Amino acid sequence: MKSWTKDIEIKAPIEQVWNLLDGNLEEMQKIMPQVVANEPIKLTPEKIGSIYLQKYREGSRVQEYEVETLAYVNGSDYKMLKVGFILANMFEITAEYELKEIDFDTTYFKYTTTNKPLKWFLKPLVMLGSNKVVIQFVERVKKVAESQK
Repeated sequence: MKSWTKDIEIKAPIEQVWNLLDGNLEEMQKIMPQVVANEPIKLTPEKIGSIYLQKYREGSRVQEYEVETLAYVNGSDYKMLKVGFILANMFEITAEYELKEIDFDTTYFKYTTTNKPLKWFLKPLVMLGSNKVVIQFVERVKKVAESQK
């Protein structure tokens, strides 16, 4: 399994950043434009264990994944969301978003993703992967959150 982490300071209130990660589809698409649907399949009161059918556009193809909420914290100055899904029956992916309020207008954002190959022959591909996508995502969240003031 390979893991990538990137953190950044965002000049926006914690709730504003959180809404991009834990809000509706329209908010989610501001930072993940490839997501074309995010429909609940199973909802739990505490959110952990909830499952969504997420549709993701890659070029002209649309892929479907069942995304499960693995961890969820929604405090006033600390928020965390961790989701997991199986990609093309080949990779087990997790994404964890962590937010901490630094002050009213500043939020610490940490993004961690893991990629576990489910087939032995895919291991070298995962090990060669870079953190470029992780860096781009964190910078996109920052840009969108800061532009919404």
